Amino acid sequence: MNSIVLVVEDEPAIQELVAVNLEHAGHQVWRASSAEQADAMVRDALPDVILLDWMLPGTSGLAYARRLRGAERTRRIPIIMLTARAQEPDKLEGLEAGADDYLTKPFSPKELAARIKAVLRRRAPQLSGDLVEIEGLRLDPASYRVSAGERRLSLSPAEFRLLHFLMTHPGRVYSRTQLLDHVWGDHVYIEERTVDVHIRRLRKALEPSGHDRLIDTVRGAGYGLRTA
Repeated sequence: MNSIVLVVEDEPAIQELVAVNLEHAGHQVWRASSAEQADAMVRDALPDVILLDWMLPGTSGLAYARRLRGAERTRRIPIIMLTARAQEPDKLEGLEAGADDYLTKPFSPKELAARIKAVLRRRAPQLSGDLVEIEGLRLDPASYRVSAGERRLSLSPAEFRLLHFLMTHPGRVYSRTQLLDHVWGDHVYIEERTVDVHIRRLRKALEPSGHDRLIDTVRGAGYGLRTA
């Protein structure tokens, strides 16, 4: 499942090169030339990954990374620092500011794509595009297919996203608000009870294979996927 990548880079040629390569890889790309411009975009909707140049006009990328990590709403967004600073102390400073990874210029588009996939696998596995299987229930994001053995299960797009998130975060319970943010996006304004409706539909869709037993309801807390 391709992600939304916010590229924060003030050099037009580098911004264009990065954006075009990511778009060719199937990602949706947002562009910003400063931390202030990026912040205005993030206030409207959250990207899945931020590629952040260290040297920016106004607020530096380093300072902006610290701000993102310090805010509850943005602290879980994966950040990859892009910079010409290649010395070890600089890398350590970038990582200590909250970056998940650190890529020095010049870099290859293939390496950048691999780094993005790696941070998504760690921070947001539902966006990595990897096939997931739990107790015989298989979900393939590439083919948009859910199956149990030879049986193919029919899910709506919302139920598919919900199941994908739960399968990539097993053993944890998420509130309705958290599920709305992670599955529908924090910029989508819908009722929390919508989650209950989709959980019921998801259970019904999983009934033919008996995997509806995996969906766990914790009264007063939320929903999760059982691991045992």
